[in-house]
Formats: sequence, C-alpha cells, structure tokens
Amino acid sequence: MTDTVSPQRKTHKSLPLIAGSSLAGTAVEWYDFFLYGTASALVFNKLFFPDSDPLVGTMLAFATYAVGFIARPVGAVVLGHYGDRKGRRATLIASLVLMGASTCLIALIPPYAMIGAAAPALLVLLRLVQGFALGGEWGGAVLLVSEHGDSSRRAFWSSWPNVGPPLGNLLAAAALAGLGAVMSPEAFLSWGWRIAFGLSAVLVLIGLWLRLHVAETPLFEQAKAPVGLPAGVVVRRHWRKVVLAAATRFGENAGFYIYSLLVITYVTKMLGLSQSVALTAVMVGQGVAVLTIPLFAILADRIGRRPIYLAASAATIVWAFVFFGLLDTGNTFAIILAVSGGLLIFAAYSSVIGAFFSELFPTEIRYSGVSLAYNLASVLAGSLAPIIAIGLYAKFGTGYAIAAYLAGMGAVSLVAALIAKETRTVDLAGVR
Repeated sequence: MTDTVSPQRKTHKSLPLIAGSSLAGTAVEWYDFFLYGTASALVFNKLFFPDSDPLVGTMLAFATYAVGFIARPVGAVVLGHYGDRKGRRATLIASLVLMGASTCLIALIPPYAMIGAAAPALLVLLRLVQGFALGGEWGGAVLLVSEHGDSSRRAFWSSWPNVGPPLGNLLAAAALAGLGAVMSPEAFLSWGWRIAFGLSAVLVLIGLWLRLHVAETPLFEQAKAPVGLPAGVVVRRHWRKVVLAAATRFGENAGFYIYSLLVITYVTKMLGLSQSVALTAVMVGQGVAVLTIPLFAILADRIGRRPIYLAASAATIVWAFVFFGLLDTGNTFAIILAVSGGLLIFAAYSSVIGAFFSELFPTEIRYSGVSLAYNLASVLAGSLAPIIAIGLYAKFGTGYAIAAYLAGMGAVSLVAALIAKETRTVDLAGVR
C-alpha cells in the first residue's frame, strides 16, 4: 500500500513539519466550518430566512448548520475508505480542496431577497459538501502524525491537529469581528461577511502546499490492504470501540459548540449585549484552548489518557452551571471568564482524543475507525447542541436548562471514560 508521490516533489518525515501540515489543514477546514456557524448566528438568519421570527430564524440558520453534520458520517465512510486504501496524505489533500471550494462558493450565494428559496437551498447543498469533506479530515490529520512514530510523545504530537478547531474558530471570529469593526452593520450584512468566506481560498493554498510536501506514514506503507470495505470491517468487528470512543467525546463536543457558537446567540439575543462582547469572549477562549491543548497533551503522555478524560468530564458537569451563571451577570469580564473556562475544559479533552482514538484500531482500518467514531459523536452531540440549547431556552426561559443538558453530556463522557481501558502504552503496529 503506497501513496503515489511525484518523483520531482521532495517529501519530508520531520514530525514538526508533519504536525504543522496537519494543524494547517484542520485549521483551514475548521475556519470554514465555524465561519458558517458564526455567520449563522449573525448573518444567515437575516439574509436567508428574513420572514421568520428572530429566534425562529436563528434556529433555521442553525438547522442548515446541522445539515453539515449529517454529511459527516458519509464523508467518514467514503474518505475513510480511500484513506485506508490509497493513503492518508492523498485523502487529506482531497478533503482540503473540497472544503475550500464549497466555502468560497458560499460567499457568492445571492440573498433570499434576490433568488428566493434557491438561496437557502444552495446554502444547504454547499453545507453538505463542507460536512462531507470534514468527515474525512480529522481522522487523516491525526493519523498523519500519530503513525509517524515517537510513541512516548504520541499524545503531544497527535494533539496538534486538535489545535485546528479552536484556531480555525479563532480565525473565523477574528475575521468577522474585524470586518464588523471597520464597516457599518448594513455593509457588513450586505457584503462584508462574504470577504471572510472568500479568504478561505488563501488559507487553502497554504494548507495544500504544506500537505503536498509531507511523506505518507510508515505504518500505512507497511500495512496489508484491508479485506472488504474498511468501514464494514470496523462496524462488524470494532463497533464497541466506535461507540465507546464516540461517547468519550459527548461532553467535549456539545461543550465546544455551546461555549463557542451558542454563546454568540445567547449573549446577543438573550442578554441583549453587543456582538463585539460575544466575539471577544470567543476569541479569548479559543486562544486559551490553542495554548493549553499541547500542555495537557504533555501531561497525558506522562499520566495516561483516562485521567485527563475523567477530570475533563467531571469539570464539564460542574462548569455547565457556572458558565450560565457567569453569562447571566451581563458583565463582559465574567462572560470572557465563562467562555475561557469552558474552552479550557475542551482543551483537556482535545489533548487526548487523537492519541486515544488512534490506539483503538488496527492500521489497515484505522482511518475508517477513527473517522466513524469521531463523526458519530459530532452528529449525536455536536450537531444538535445549538438547536437543543435554543429550544430549551425557548421553553424554560433560562440558561440553566441548557446547563442541565450540557451536564448530561458530560456525564455520558464520564461513564465512557470509566469503562475505557488505558491505551498509553499501546503499540500502534500491534493493534488488532
């Protein structure tokens, strides 16, 4: 099993460069993905669902956001198949191009006022392409690093792709905040937001250049081709691992979307504060996550994956209520503290996910296994979190109803972590 590499192009096996290419790619893809989510809270509810009640319009915008998650398991199966058959590197290049192209096209969609129902329809179609691409991105990015060696620091190196989501979200929030600061609300709503989506093309070119210059993983090149469809093998023989791994992410995934996406709607719509307060809190919190994920990963290489999972899950249950208590003060510093604390917990989760998932599956089906587990959690926990949260607030009129839901997600992860076995000493080549 070998990846076809142009003989004129020099590829590299340096772990820092490989980790950098994985980080660059995931940051680009998550910039695109979260740019859509942030725009759903600020722009799409007005441009593409203008006839709805403001809260209903926001829910409809988040519904199109959730559509992207529906396509993620399909992307996990299809791109996971190619990742296990053709190679991690080539598949990652394809996912990056798909994501970048769909995001750039979103920037060109006319509003509802110009083309009617075709506008949200196009939005949904391109959102499906985004979700499909993202379904195969994370697994390959993690394996590109974890399968290159250095088992004693596997959590550290494989944590770098997980820096991509908060970094991408930070870039998305910064782009929208910057554009919103230099132009009028009318101009930003009319065309300014489109610039942020168009910038994706530049980021894609950077990520693509890096991925074209890294080598395929040694473990993939040495592995035997899987018998049958890789996803089928995963479901038949390793479904328990898929379910368990997915469950460990419930607190992390639901929390991330509430701390970084739902909070924008909560602060601006429920609390009536300015957009800048929400975006500032998200940017500070994402910065905290970017800085602390590698630090938690160093700890995970020393004490194991389970202790980090257990601590993060317990913290999720407690912080869910502290989070909304701080938000409801309406104080800017308290809101920043709330988001930063939540994303610090997310960072702890993220430091171990890459290593733990990689250590569960055999090499010949590892891409499919980790992608299915990762995206199962994204569909069940992440995609529904903003919609459920807004629905709970609409019914009960308090953020503490959302807190109870988030605490429940943390409890699922806590139970899964208690059931899971420690994998820190696992030899990736020997997993069966």
